[in-house]
Amino acid sequence: MNIALGTIPFGTTVGLRETFAILDRFHDAGGTMLDTANNYPFWDEGRTGDESEEAVGAWLAARGHRDRIFIGTKGGARPTVPGDRTLDSAEGLSAAAVARAAEGSLRRLRTDYIDLYWSHIEDRSVPLAETLGALNTLAEQGKVRALGASNIAAWRLERARNVSAARGWLPYTQVQLRHTYLRPRPFTRLAEGGHMLASDETLDYLAAEPDLTLWAYNTLMSGAYTRADRPMPEIYDHPGTARRLATLREVAGELGATPNQVVLAWLTAGGHVPVVGVSTTAQLDEVVAAADVKLDPELRARLDAVA
Repeated sequence: MNIALGTIPFGTTVGLRETFAILDRFHDAGGTMLDTANNYPFWDEGRTGDESEEAVGAWLAARGHRDRIFIGTKGGARPTVPGDRTLDSAEGLSAAAVARAAEGSLRRLRTDYIDLYWSHIEDRSVPLAETLGALNTLAEQGKVRALGASNIAAWRLERARNVSAARGWLPYTQVQLRHTYLRPRPFTRLAEGGHMLASDETLDYLAAEPDLTLWAYNTLMSGAYTRADRPMPEIYDHPGTARRLATLREVAGELGATPNQVVLAWLTAGGHVPVVGVSTTAQLDEVVAAADVKLDPELRARLDAVA
């Protein structure tokens, strides 16, 4: 199953009992990839950012599934001022911050290695070589096995990969950006601080780099594809959205699938890894079923052709 389970609400709005039920169901269905961070969900009142990793770590310890689960977590965007619900005091990506963040994640996850370690945000106050050198040290120590960059511009990703290649360091081979089937208006600013959209330039770069994979988040827009009570994000307020939604619903009807499942199938057919957050086992069942939705070349072409 080439779908990663997002874990933002685990241990908070989704209590430990339901968290364990969701993770058990995901594992039993063949899911292996979990996506978390060292600051989820710090933006909620009274939260520290420990909660998601601690919930995942508790489940791993209780079930003994560590060798069958691929864990991705992130560092760099954890506030350093208690109670700060913005990114103004983010820890950043200095060598010292990278080392501290990784140690904290390892402790909360109750593991001695992280399968995929992400730099959560860009930190242009720190030379790339310093950040990348610190990440490579983690790899040499056996604490991380692969590296990814989240919310990064395409040119910065290319530059970072060149720095690592020149020094023989472990490179970024994964990039995590906000991406879904709908197309945003050009030059729009996202309301969510720290988020970055997958641009046409990034997608073109990905197509040219076979060792680089996109992990797409906010893929289902918190239910906006299917729920009337979830408004469509303002960045998709343009004429092309109606045409794209119409085609999406036509294809879903022909396949006997939900629009959400077709979106996920479209992403995986493009070689991307959708990151999908759920808060109930019923929501998870819809996501798991998306792995069985197959888009033939004609259907993919129809979906892609709509401007």
